[in-house]
Amino acid sequence: MLILLPPSETKAPGGDGAPLDLATLTAPELTPVRTGIAEALVELAGDVPSSRTALGLSPKQDDEIARNAELWTSPTRPAIERYTGVLYDALEVASMTRAQRARAGRRLAVGSALFGLVRADDPIPAYRLSAGSALPGLPTLRALWKPALSPVLAAVDELVVDLRSGSYAALAPVPGAVTLDVLSERPDGSRSVVSHFNKAHKGRVARLLATTTAEPADVVRLRSLLRRAGLHVEHRGGTALTLVVPAP
Repeated sequence: MLILLPPSETKAPGGDGAPLDLATLTAPELTPVRTGIAEALVELAGDVPSSRTALGLSPKQDDEIARNAELWTSPTRPAIERYTGVLYDALEVASMTRAQRARAGRRLAVGSALFGLVRADDPIPAYRLSAGSALPGLPTLRALWKPALSPVLAAVDELVVDLRSGSYAALAPVPGAVTLDVLSERPDGSRSVVSHFNKAHKGRVARLLATTTAEPADVVRLRSLLRRAGLHVEHRGGTALTLVVPAP
């Protein structure tokens, strides 16, 4: 089972790993695209006003631009420890046992605007680049990633659970992947899309799937696994699941 997570705009600082070496990352066939984007991002960092515009940053976020300038020289840490925020707080990697962490390392991957795809233990630096960013002189990130990343994801020969947000899923869709929508249900039975806590719910589901000893082979078995864990999950055909949670 491969669980695809969205990245986060926020990143943990520092690390004790060697500087970025693209050749060590998962899917080395993506190295040419990774190199082109990384070099463009570093060059852009030399022009702070242009970086703010391209990356959607305010002057108070100039430290993010400084991170990009040091992309090739700053220390790295495992991707699953680099990304932070609501989803990753719910994932709680630091609290996993050694066996759980090993399973998570095999199963978790992150969709990235800079790297395309990184596995949980791939060493990466802190950076700032979102799927909707437009780098001067380059095509859109979707135009760059789709032809390169789509074959990599299509070659995965296990169940794929795609928890990426829409903009990252659009970089390279995975045909046949299981997706998860989150709806809140009010006492009167009416439902609405969960927005604020969507990432937290997906983080908890990701933790469950990353650490379980089970190996669901299809969407039906995956739904059964989630239901046994006490989650209200509906399946109305295809590969789409719906997680229903009580409204706050």
